[in-house]
Amino acid sequence: MSEPSAAPQSCDLLVTHIDWLITVDPQRRVIRDAALAVKDGRFVEVGKTADLLARWQPKQAVQARGTVVTPGLIDNHLHASFQLSRGLADEANAQQFLFEHMYPYEAANSREDVQVSSAFAALELMRHGVTCFTDPGNYHPDATIEAVLGTGMRLVAACSCFDKTKSVMGLLPASMIESTEACLDKTEALFERYLGHHHGRLTMSASFRGMNNASDALITGLKDLANKHGVKLQTHACFSYQTHDASVAASGKAEIERLEALGVLDENMILVHSGWLEPQEVALLVKRKPTLVCSPSSSLHNGYGYMAAGHHPELMAMGVNVSLGSDHASSGVVDMIQEMRMAACMYKELRMNPRVMPPEHAIEMATLNGAKGVGLAHRIGSIEVGKEADFVLFDASQPEWQPLYNPVSNLVYSATGSSVKDVFIAGEQVLKDGRLTRIDHDALMRQVGQAAERIAARLDMKKLLKGFWPVS
Repeated sequence: MSEPSAAPQSCDLLVTHIDWLITVDPQRRVIRDAALAVKDGRFVEVGKTADLLARWQPKQAVQARGTVVTPGLIDNHLHASFQLSRGLADEANAQQFLFEHMYPYEAANSREDVQVSSAFAALELMRHGVTCFTDPGNYHPDATIEAVLGTGMRLVAACSCFDKTKSVMGLLPASMIESTEACLDKTEALFERYLGHHHGRLTMSASFRGMNNASDALITGLKDLANKHGVKLQTHACFSYQTHDASVAASGKAEIERLEALGVLDENMILVHSGWLEPQEVALLVKRKPTLVCSPSSSLHNGYGYMAAGHHPELMAMGVNVSLGSDHASSGVVDMIQEMRMAACMYKELRMNPRVMPPEHAIEMATLNGAKGVGLAHRIGSIEVGKEADFVLFDASQPEWQPLYNPVSNLVYSATGSSVKDVFIAGEQVLKDGRLTRIDHDALMRQVGQAAERIAARLDMKKLLKGFWPVS
């Protein structure tokens, strides 16, 4: 006589009839006709629809026919305060981009502008499947934190730190000039205000925005604070030949060599871009294993060449954690799906080798590698029992998803983030049918237009705008 089947258990959310589930779990399973059970914000079972329907009684049920589901994407580098800068920094080299365009734009932003820009960044990221992003900081970090958390999104936050007002690259705007002590004090104060709050959706980091505008004292001081509070230290590094050459001219060392000499280069650093490397710096990265962030659209837009000079595929093969970042709206797209495609396809072209950077590697960079980079791989980055329930439903009925033989291939090579339908963070639906659930989507878009007008009124737009066709 067979044993009677156990009564179904209660769960908060049951998502069933998923056409394709890309888990990025330790076995890298791709499951057909899949289902997810979520309780208290975490996955409690992942498997086949029939099995989970028999075992779980949900408070909320979602039928996901016609979808491909992935873990929430993790953008490891996005300037939220730059979201209102599209079109203001085109056809500019590294020096022009920073000192003639973006720093003047940043100096013109009020707290209100940064709050609107940050909420807009969260909207665009979530509409493209991102559930967590790392911000390198700005001069109104509280506004960014308030705006992003208000949408339900995860955020790795920081405050912006520069303490060298002038480098061979240029002079910072007066409002962005601070002392070493002021930078360290405001970073510690930010940690004291926020560390351990906001139910785990907020993670803090220390940040110096650029090697050439940071003193040795600032870099080592921020590293001490990061170690004290158990957070990551992040910076831009090696994104153009100009910054690389400036570091050598100023300090006698290339950027990664300088970090090594200061004793701060380790697994708890996040290095954004990291393309222009000396041969010995490649060896240092393999030895110290910081997380690298590859941002293809940024290099493409401004012709930095760090994808052409970069070694991301080789460094990944040697055990270095490489993730992805969209960088900023001033380079156009804020879409991690397109960043995956650009990373995979650019390295194929550059190496003249179709086997370099397969789509599986690109997806890992945008999910699990991103989680590792910010110290959250035990919580997010893959769909597996015990992890927090961050996941994305893509509408696979869209033309770019068809025919659907291999969802891993379609996701990287043909889809865009615009096919995202629904997004869940810790089991909460934060995006439904492409619209935010926590805040007024339409009101935010009106605020975006108003903020853009305010910023334009404070800037010399004729100087910033680049174009060969007359506007009348």
